[in-house]
Parts: sequence; C-alpha cells; structure tokens
Amino acid sequence: MLKTRIKSVIGLGLGLVLSATAMVAPAHAEQEVIKWRLQAHLPVGSGSWQDSVVAVKDKLYERTNGRLQIELHSADSLFGATEIFPAVRRGVIEMGYTSPAYLMSYIPTAGLAFALPGAFEDVWEALYFWKHLGFEELVMEEAAAEGIHYYTDKLYPTEMVLKRPVESMEEFSGLRIRGAGLLQKFLSEVGASATYIPGPEIYHAVSTGVVDGAHWGASQEANSLSLYEVAKYHVRPSLGIGGVEAFIINDKAMSDLPEDIQQVVKSTLVEHFWARTNQYQYQEKEMLNRLAEEEGVQVITLPEEVQERMWEVGRELREVEAQKSPSAAEAVRRLEAYLEALGRGA
Repeated sequence: MLKTRIKSVIGLGLGLVLSATAMVAPAHAEQEVIKWRLQAHLPVGSGSWQDSVVAVKDKLYERTNGRLQIELHSADSLFGATEIFPAVRRGVIEMGYTSPAYLMSYIPTAGLAFALPGAFEDVWEALYFWKHLGFEELVMEEAAAEGIHYYTDKLYPTEMVLKRPVESMEEFSGLRIRGAGLLQKFLSEVGASATYIPGPEIYHAVSTGVVDGAHWGASQEANSLSLYEVAKYHVRPSLGIGGVEAFIINDKAMSDLPEDIQQVVKSTLVEHFWARTNQYQYQEKEMLNRLAEEEGVQVITLPEEVQERMWEVGRELREVEAQKSPSAAEAVRRLEAYLEALGRGA
C-alpha cells in the first residue's frame, strides 16, 4: 500500500514537471533573441556615438526585454562611410547610422535633408519644416522605395571651424575648406575652395594645412576630432540646419521582427528624435562655453557680404535640387512657401 502511494506521488510529481516544461517551452520560444548589426559613420569618440547610437541600442534592448540586441560597429570597422547605405539595403547589416551627405545618389531629397543652406536661422524653424510641413515624410518615401526605413536622428546647425578669422569676401574666397554633401557644393559656389575629406582624416588635413578649416557637425563633433587644437575659430552663421545624421533599417529585417518589437523600434526612434534634438542644443551651448574658457576658442561671425552671398547661393542650389525628383521638387515648393511666410522669400 505504502509503495503504491509513493509511486503515485512520484508519478504525479513527474507529471507536473513535464506539464510545466511543456508550458514553459512555448513561452521561451516567444522570447527568442534577435541580433542585429549596426554600422555607424562616426568614431567612438564622437558625442553622438554615445548619445545617439549607444543610447538607441540601450533603449531598444530595455524596451524589448533583451529580445532585440544590436551589435555596434564604429566608423570604418566594417564599411567605409559611403558603403553603409548599400550594405543596409542589401541586408548585409540590418541597421546603419549615417549622414544624408552619403545618400544623395540613392535618395534625391538627401541633399536637402543633410542641411538646407541659406534657409533657416534657428533649429525650431527646421523642426517645423521637418515634422509639421512633412519634409521628413518625403525623404522616408524615397528611402522606402530603396527598401530602407529612414529616421532622422536629430536636427542641428552645421558650423565651420577655421584656422584664421575672415574679414572680407576676398579672404573667404582664399579659403580651402573640407566639405561634404550639398554643403561642399554650397561652399564652392559661395567662393571658397571646398573638397571632400573622410571624417577620420580631417584633423590631419587641418593640422598640416591641406585645408584651412572644415565642417564636421557643430562644436561637439568638431571637438570629438580635436579640431580646436589646430583651428581656434568657430564660425557663425551656420552653413545650414538639417538632419545631419539618420538611422536606416533594412526593410526585410524590420518586417521579420515580431509586430510588438517593430512598434517598439518605430516609436523609440520617433521619440529619440525629439529628445535628442532638444538635448543637442543644450550640449552645444555648454560645449562652446567650455571651449572658450579652456581652449581659447572664439566664435566669429562672417562678414555681411559673405552672408548675403550664402543666402543667394542657397536659393540657387534649392532650384537645382528641385530638379532631382518629384519629391525634391515638392520639398522645395513647400520650403519656398514657408520661407515666404517667415518673411524670407526671394
């Protein structure tokens, strides 16, 4: 009798264990870990590496309870800056953090997304154009046609650093400046001699006199490359205000995610844009104050004749960009109407 009862209890226990295992297995399967790789065009020392790239990776890990894990790769570790978009489009990597300056041959509106020279005076103006007037949607639609989900990281001014101050158009015309994307053409049209140099090579180019100055984001990004060691002048006004970096995601990789994780990714990137844009403005003010105090950096303003030429060239370049695609034409149409409403029309 006792043996029979013992066998019954053991059998019941084993049955409960097996039942529990059967119940746990499907739940565990639902928690499958998805691993992505992300290539960035920025070095690890960049402020946006930590506050944008790492921050988004960490948020997605936390908000998916570890189900989406992103392996990060900094500048040139897997691909060069110009190769990130093709790699994401082909699905070689699932995600990229890049600049529209490198996407102009794939997304016609990318030149306008990188920076809009001769248009905005403040970041809030660009924000209104991006979100309320639908400019980012036009960029997203063109990216989607290439199999890419596109999310602007933040908006901020792109500003130059120079080795010497500029007091006339003649002096500006004698400058050699590192440029990229539409801003390279913009600087050349204004009068300087602009040439493209990859990010990791900018410091050497400035320090050895290959160029007299460069743009690499604003003060935070310029400082991340130690440019203020060799170029003590931070230049205003900005060359343009725009979405200088963006997150791009392969469409199939996004579609393969479970629906709940897809929604987390999309909502997180939208939320990140607003928070990061605001954060960056504060960090810029803080950085320039520190650079002035500790590094002797001076903020200088370009002569009026140079500024007038910048606004003029900006209008001319927008007309050229409008010819690149129906979306670019629509973007420029909306922009010109907006600038007119701001009292800044042609």
